[in-house]
Amino acid sequence: MQRELRTTFSALGVRNYRLYFTGLIVATTGRWMQMIAQAWLVLELSDDNAAVLGLVTAMQWLPILLIGPWAGVLADRVDKRRLLIATQSATAALGIGLGVAVLADVASLGLVMGFAAALGLVTAADMPARQSFLLEMVGSDRLTNAVSLNTVTMNIGRLVGPAIAGLVISYWDLAICFLANGLSFGATIVALMMMRTDELETAPPVARAKGQLREGLRIVWSTPGLRTPLLMMLAIGLLTYENQITLPVLARETFQTGADGFGLLQSAMSVGAVVGGLVFATRTQPSHRRLTTAAAGLGAVTLALAFAPTFATALVVLPLMGVGSVMFLTMANSTLQLTADPAMRSRVMALYTVAFVGSTPIGGPIVGWVAQVFGVRWAIALGGITALFAGLVAWRSLRTQPDVPELVAARMEREAGAVDDTPRSSDPDEAAVGSTSGPNPGTRRDDRTTSGGDDLAVRPASSPA
Repeated sequence: MQRELRTTFSALGVRNYRLYFTGLIVATTGRWMQMIAQAWLVLELSDDNAAVLGLVTAMQWLPILLIGPWAGVLADRVDKRRLLIATQSATAALGIGLGVAVLADVASLGLVMGFAAALGLVTAADMPARQSFLLEMVGSDRLTNAVSLNTVTMNIGRLVGPAIAGLVISYWDLAICFLANGLSFGATIVALMMMRTDELETAPPVARAKGQLREGLRIVWSTPGLRTPLLMMLAIGLLTYENQITLPVLARETFQTGADGFGLLQSAMSVGAVVGGLVFATRTQPSHRRLTTAAAGLGAVTLALAFAPTFATALVVLPLMGVGSVMFLTMANSTLQLTADPAMRSRVMALYTVAFVGSTPIGGPIVGWVAQVFGVRWAIALGGITALFAGLVAWRSLRTQPDVPELVAARMEREAGAVDDTPRSSDPDEAAVGSTSGPNPGTRRDDRTTSGGDDLAVRPASSPA
């Protein structure tokens, strides 16, 4: 049992990730409070118009679609930790600003759209750096575990945030949700500032040069192991991951519940996602079979939600949808990071971000229109069919390609060969100086918690990040 727990939470053995994980739980809870409050505010201001809600959601993610790939180039060129401190600070300021506007009773649809677009600009710069920063904190051997634990934090926030937001909206004021979100990002800013930078496996910054974005796009399109997962994420992000549009309409119009019912639907999905994240944290490597199975499974349970006859049935189906969602996200994220070359990783993850959330400006209005014209059940069913089809088509594409574990093993073998080929000095005095000058740059220190305190052990790094 203890061994299983150590495997499930192995990334938390790294002090820097432990700090990040703690701050992320707090900030994600605040972010979900704001998402619920923003959706509810838009429905109040628009007389329950699902199409307008889709438009506001599109405004928030449009900057990711427009500038997301260039944000990946930026993240490859700069210190990711410092970039994240800046983006998290800007996110906090925007949350507090919208909360003040609601308190002052000056909030309008135009103002909410403006704040949504500004948050989208910040998120576009934040997400590629945040995705690739995971590997710098934990290394490739713990990456899948860290991605899974990240999804756990996201869904703990999804579980707690909507429930708190529902109570706050029902008994107090929408503005509290926005203010709480702004303040919650202080936790991640403090965590980033407290990190030990000498323990990060930072990749050398990529020098500025012309054509870096085109180079990234060319390599991704010519590599099936990158192209197919990104196309899967694009299709599923476009039409399946539109719960911020479909769930409030499902709660309000189909099941005739208030904000508290909407919060329960979100929380039910999060219960499954948290459980799924903990289960998949023990999977040390992604694979093409797990990736395609996750997509098909997500499609099946999404279709089940579309035709759930009662509110109680939806509460039973949504945890299964959470499991399928977290499995697909974990497999897609880990597959791309471990397949991509380290110098290209942020650019690849920028494309992942564009496919995942940057597609919302297109998918949001489509799903909102389908919900408005044909009903929300058909909007949800469209997402289920899309995910099921994406999983089946991707399996045909990937089954003849080298799988992720093979690619990782080959890269580690090449890196080991490069180290073995490094010229060594024949001067014993020079060798002695080199052996005592400091930590090997190919190692990372992990802190282990013991009864006597933190014991810093040195182990070889699996691969440069």
